[in-house]
Amino acid sequence: MTGLRSWLPCLVAVLLAASLASAQQAQQRITPNFKDADIQQIAEAVAAATGKNFIIDPRVRAQVTMLSATPMSPDAFYEAFLSILQVYGFVAVPAGKVIKILPDANARQYPANDLPDRVNPSSDEMVTQVLDVKNVSAAQLIPILRPMIPQYGHLAAYPASNILIISDHASNVARMIRIIRRIDQVGSTDVEIVPLHDASAAEIVRVVNSLYQGANAAEGAAVKVVADERSNSVLIGGEQSQRLRIRALIAHLDTPLESGGDTRVRYLHYADAEKIAPKLKEQMTGIAQATAGAGGGAAAGAAPGGGGSAAAVAERNAMVWADPTNNALVITAPPKIMRAINDIVDKLDIRRPQVLVEAIIAEVDVDKDAELGVNWAAFSDGNTIPAGSFVSPVGGTSIVDLAGAVQNPGTASTTLLQGTTVAVGRIMGSGVNFAAMIRAIRGDTNTNVIATPSAVTMDNQEAELKVAQEVPFVTGQYTNSNANTGTGSVNPFQTIQREEVGTILKVTPTISPEGSAVMMKISIESSSIGQKPAGAVDLVTNKRTITTNVLIEDGGVVVLGGLIEDNSVKGEQRVPYLGNIPLLGLLFKTRNATSTKNNLIMFIRPKILRDQAQAAYETDLKYNYMRDQQRSLDSQHELVPLLPGVTRGTLNPLPPPPPQPAAHLAPGQPTPAPSAAFPVVPPPAGAPPVVTDPNAATASPAPDANATPATVPPKP
Repeated sequence: MTGLRSWLPCLVAVLLAASLASAQQAQQRITPNFKDADIQQIAEAVAAATGKNFIIDPRVRAQVTMLSATPMSPDAFYEAFLSILQVYGFVAVPAGKVIKILPDANARQYPANDLPDRVNPSSDEMVTQVLDVKNVSAAQLIPILRPMIPQYGHLAAYPASNILIISDHASNVARMIRIIRRIDQVGSTDVEIVPLHDASAAEIVRVVNSLYQGANAAEGAAVKVVADERSNSVLIGGEQSQRLRIRALIAHLDTPLESGGDTRVRYLHYADAEKIAPKLKEQMTGIAQATAGAGGGAAAGAAPGGGGSAAAVAERNAMVWADPTNNALVITAPPKIMRAINDIVDKLDIRRPQVLVEAIIAEVDVDKDAELGVNWAAFSDGNTIPAGSFVSPVGGTSIVDLAGAVQNPGTASTTLLQGTTVAVGRIMGSGVNFAAMIRAIRGDTNTNVIATPSAVTMDNQEAELKVAQEVPFVTGQYTNSNANTGTGSVNPFQTIQREEVGTILKVTPTISPEGSAVMMKISIESSSIGQKPAGAVDLVTNKRTITTNVLIEDGGVVVLGGLIEDNSVKGEQRVPYLGNIPLLGLLFKTRNATSTKNNLIMFIRPKILRDQAQAAYETDLKYNYMRDQQRSLDSQHELVPLLPGVTRGTLNPLPPPPPQPAAHLAPGQPTPAPSAAFPVVPPPAGAPPVVTDPNAATASPAPDANATPATVPPKP
């Protein structure tokens, strides 16, 4: 009882507070009625009832009539005010602790609350909602929702994240969200794989796409048909009803041909039909056996003896032959073999890069000969008795020639003596005659041979460049005396063989898989006609040959090989006994000395021509160089075009090549000109002057008989 009394005052206080709150709430309920009132007056009434702060745009002008029969709370009064704004084309945009009342045309330019944050979904407050779409494309929903958005609203899709952005009144945004949720459902779209047995996947897809392309566009369907040529299958993606319809069509098309094979003509662009046709015939046998083996052992062994096996039937129905006129392949084969052959042809019929091979063959020869001495000869009554019969080592007139001239006075004046020669003798009609020849001769021969062959060839294709003369050589002779006729006539007969003398370049380039280097099989031969030595019965040729395999970077320069030869020969010929007498013996002896120095070195540089533009650039480079040489020879007359149809002075102007470092060359070494393929720096000070050869992209130093030629390969 005591506890009840203690709680009684508290209970009374609670009841009193509740009654006061109910009375206060009843006092706050209002019944707004306005007739032709200014909208700003209604905003003032809403602000007084709800305690909200408003900022009214000066453009907000309207006369509003609002009638209410029942009291309403301040929140309900605010919702009614938002509806009034929407009716008259205005919106309320929350901005922190204030609310901006603006024309609805400017609503999208101001931030709005998100729909879940403190906003009643049924209100007319301006809100912005970012909606994540799960199962359909957000872009496909734009045409569906666009008619539901007012002009001042905003609707956009972001395909990267598949989301929708909606700005409108909260009630309209909530309505569109419900529509989107109904559309954004997991459908029956799936991907189905249909393997083919007889038809080609690419052909089936082409037929199906051409048939259903218009229907899909009209119905808005998202059916996809893709060919997998590797497994010869068709992938179908879309609704189940569409997949069933396309699958039925594929089953009807995937039937074997009545003839057991198909015939097609493949026109080749780069490959040679006659070369690849035999290889394809060999490949068909293996493909037929592999296809029959994959089809099962039962089918392959249906007919004993192999005559009716699947492999034998496929092989009989498959054939390929080449049409060289059109460079085409005529292929007849079942679909599976046809697909395999087409794949092989696609990989073989490709554009192969070309390789420009430039070479420099430099050869410098220096020959020096010297002879000093006295030759003697004696003869009696037409019979020559040589006292010192010597053959001139430098190719001049010998004492034997002189003796013949002495015996024949009619030809004595025509006998030529090279060098400084003094001849004495006694010529009589009968008796003993004698002749003597004092000879002093010096011969210097300098030879500078520069060859710059170049050739363009396909990858893995041999190229041969030959600049040579066919020189005849006597290989045998035969003399037949006609003894049977008694006339004693002689029929001489000689056999002659012609050999090529000059520069011959054979090269087979192979481009590396990465395309940065070239492996080259090279054979270079440089030959020339040499000086005929004493006692030789025919011509003598000097031949230099290099056969090697090298790996060179694209555009790099490499030295293939070099030969430095230095020969020195000294000889002495004397009259027996008389030549050994001191001092006096000099009149009965001849001394000679021969010195030969030969320098030979070869360089090569490959350039990969990957496309037509690079090939045209190299062509213009060569053409412009030859055009400049032609202009330098004759600048007074109109130039004749080097190429038919090209009438201009040069082709497209080319940028100057960048400077490239190179090694200094010793005196006597050929130096390329600045426009040459292998530029080098000028020779060091003190070197002989350089003489430029206008017919080749090289330069040669002035010959110096006392200099020793040396060869230094330029650095690439």
